[in-house]
Amino acid sequence: MREPTPWDRVFDLVISATGDTVYMVGIATLLAALGGIPLGIVLHMTSPTGLSPRRITHRVLGAVVDVGRSLPFVVLLVVLSAFTRALVQTTIGPTAVIVPLTVGAVPFVARLVESALREVNVAVVEAAITTGASRLRLVRSVLLREAGPALVAAIGVTAVTLIGYSAMAGVIGGGGLGDLAIRHGYQRNDERILLASVLVLGGLAWLTQLTSDFIARTIDRRRSALRV
Repeated sequence: MREPTPWDRVFDLVISATGDTVYMVGIATLLAALGGIPLGIVLHMTSPTGLSPRRITHRVLGAVVDVGRSLPFVVLLVVLSAFTRALVQTTIGPTAVIVPLTVGAVPFVARLVESALREVNVAVVEAAITTGASRLRLVRSVLLREAGPALVAAIGVTAVTLIGYSAMAGVIGGGGLGDLAIRHGYQRNDERILLASVLVLGGLAWLTQLTSDFIARTIDRRRSALRV
């Protein structure tokens, strides 16, 4: 019978894998926000109730976003393997996983941003329009500012989702806690590593959501205080 991995070794492996998970999820979340927020703004602006209605543009972008959101992450890992190899010269490891993580998250963020902007009080937008504010100023100083807490919450939800996606990447040797749980825990029947990996993954997702909620509440309180 195989001897269980010593707890000090389990600790070292989990610490290293956690670093890999934080690295790929953090970078992918940042890139997804950089791509998804502008896309979400365009979706909102070109919608029938937006500031610059463009029916065809909105439908085309909406269709692309919906298709991107509907693809399972495991499928993205396979479909984007050639693109990932061309971009980072490999298809395994944390850096390679960032590519499909980002591609999968951008449409997800875009829809969340569109939804957040749609909830902005119409009266606030109309008041800004009457002052002669440009569309750029309306987006920057009204829409994004008013939707700030919802946007932070959206990024938090995205990060938590990507933590789960990163665990799936362990199937193809993507590194991180998912890879540790699958290769060292499940395949080698090492319950200590498997349990530790799952617990840390859950704790990481919980901490990310907690931090996101705290920041969103803080922004919301400050915005309310400024109004008063």
